[in-house]
Amino acid sequence: MSGDRTHPMIDMNRAVAPLASEAVVVAPAPAPTYLDTLNPAQQAAVRHGEDDDVASPLLIIAGAGTGKTNTLAHRVAHLIAKGGDPGRVLLLTFSRRAAEEMTRRANRILAQLTARSSHCAAPIAGLPWSGTFHSVGARLLREYAPSIGLSPGFSLHDREDAADLMNLVRHELGFSTKAKRLPLKGTCLGIYSAVVNTRTSVAYVLHSTFPWCAAWETELKHLFLGYVEAKQSQQVLDYDDLLLYWTQMATVPALARELGDRFDHVLVDEYQDTNRLQAEILLALKPDGRGLTVVGDDAQSIYAFRGATVRNILDFPKLFDPPARQVTLERNYRSTQPILAAANGVIGLAGEGFAKALWTERVSSRLPLLVAVKDDADQAGYVVEQTLARREAGVKLKHQAVLFRASHHSARLEVELTRRQIPFVKFGGLKFLEAAHVKDVLALMRWSQNLRDRVSGFRTLQLLSGIGPKTAGRILENLAACVTGLHAARRTTGTGSRPGRLARLRLIGGIARPARSALAGVLRDGVSLVRRPTRPPLRGRVATTDRHRPTRADGCNLSEPRALSHRTHPGSTRGNQRGGGCAAA
Repeated sequence: MSGDRTHPMIDMNRAVAPLASEAVVVAPAPAPTYLDTLNPAQQAAVRHGEDDDVASPLLIIAGAGTGKTNTLAHRVAHLIAKGGDPGRVLLLTFSRRAAEEMTRRANRILAQLTARSSHCAAPIAGLPWSGTFHSVGARLLREYAPSIGLSPGFSLHDREDAADLMNLVRHELGFSTKAKRLPLKGTCLGIYSAVVNTRTSVAYVLHSTFPWCAAWETELKHLFLGYVEAKQSQQVLDYDDLLLYWTQMATVPALARELGDRFDHVLVDEYQDTNRLQAEILLALKPDGRGLTVVGDDAQSIYAFRGATVRNILDFPKLFDPPARQVTLERNYRSTQPILAAANGVIGLAGEGFAKALWTERVSSRLPLLVAVKDDADQAGYVVEQTLARREAGVKLKHQAVLFRASHHSARLEVELTRRQIPFVKFGGLKFLEAAHVKDVLALMRWSQNLRDRVSGFRTLQLLSGIGPKTAGRILENLAACVTGLHAARRTTGTGSRPGRLARLRLIGGIARPARSALAGVLRDGVSLVRRPTRPPLRGRVATTDRHRPTRADGCNLSEPRALSHRTHPGSTRGNQRGGGCAAA
């Protein structure tokens, strides 16, 4: 099956046609010196297809701690060092930070090559096409917007903005006033997102993931139809639309060919956590798989609750003819052998997957512990007691860490650490762009760019004193009529005519004047917050716009902007994009 491994040393050899009935094997060319730090399996992955015009599809099964990021960065650098155009390399990662890190490492490798030889590729300023599926999709959609019926100035809603729009539609359809009300906006958006990302029906998602909402199937279908119509009329997209529109764009043969021809190499990180839309995008870009490299580990697939499917990586090799080449990274650089033995035992219990046996040269006599506790209170108590015991044994608090899956899982532990006066730093929680005052500024900027963006206008108007939801709603309704009239005037007078420009300026000026003082207050509070992270809570409505998402105004919950202090305070937090943890100080 697809789990059979190919030995990396054999895989690096190239067999040639037999002469005089005798098989002749030619040894591979010596590896460049900048690959000396890589192990044989990593080198095999990096050098794959180097003698071909376009490399055949490659699947890198990268076990935990096996140097996946380093391998992928070296592959990018190797492709460019061999004459590849950085502008024709598409690198898709789990996070923007990962893309920046890989670009930085690739640039460092190329800089070393340039210093050694004048014939090597110059360092790259960056990979123009690197980032998450969503960020790259947003760029492509703005570029191809006229070809797919979108305005290039469309607004992009994050999850919270999308939930607010869903709630507006829910209210307009009268579902919020029924005796038996529909699920709240967040649940409705979760159902909608699951339907889009899994490419399944509403009925299937309800019965498989949201069974308590199955009674509202008919109402939810009406709600989702209204939500889609609202987005289209307001020229807004949510995060799911970035993938959905990209997928639909790739179904047009001419556009699919144009998109695929833009990139010689497509590299994808964390492929085990991609959904069906993302897999369809890759196949549309590279139908034959040539130039396509995916990296991942089926044993680390953890985002099924977001619509990801492990089948993408399990089925990848047999999508192509001949099947994709597989290289398995098994040498671990992070853990000790007893920990890896336990992990291998757990991985071996899987009914399906790629065979792998993690190993390391780091030996240890200490075995991992599996501790059973009564409840989360006992768990917190046990962790604190072990932390203090190790401190007494000479292990500093700042050299100890507690890992957890989600930010809220640490609540009980934070209380216990604070009660015992143990200083700690929490990594995780609210991101900078999710803070209420930052979202207020972004809403005003989006609304000024797209007057049809109802959610951004609704949020901005309520920053003004004396304006609540009902008044904001009436203002937006009147504004929508004005915008419709403006568009009619533009069709009559012409977009570039002086009367048309004056009409638009008057309309925007009339909106901007009452919002100017609100924007000044928001900016003032935001600048003060960044400059003085220990400032008391923000004043007025700006600090309490997101009543269901209270934020701390001391800067501790923000996603670590550079201006914030990095001093350690008891109970302080720092932002993180994936997972979280507490580090004792």
